Amino acid sequence: MAIDGALGAAVVDLETGMCLRSAGGGDDLDIELAVAGTTEVARAKAQTLAALEMDDKVEDMLISLTRRYHVIRRASRAGASAFLYLVLGRHQLRRIEGEPVI
Repeated sequence: MAIDGALGAAVVDLETGMCLRSAGGGDDLDIELAVAGTTEVARAKAQTLAALEMDDKVEDMLISLTRRYHVIRRASRAGASAFLYLVLGRHQLRRIEGEPVI
């Protein structure tokens, strides 16, 4: 993958939970299973905003785990029901952060 620290990524249809495209994953990350769970998180947040009658929309979410970051980013096009799901390895990001900037 072209993003330093990325372990997996997917474009997901929020309505169906279907993975439209994916990259990465493997033995340590079942991207299809992760997408299914992440879809439920994104839906739950949208439903909560609706229940609270908030005139707002979720743009992105960050889930921090001890070894990974999970980033959920809604599509910016009006009417689009897709989101980008990105899994980043925290240990790899710490290594990148520590590298000198040239």
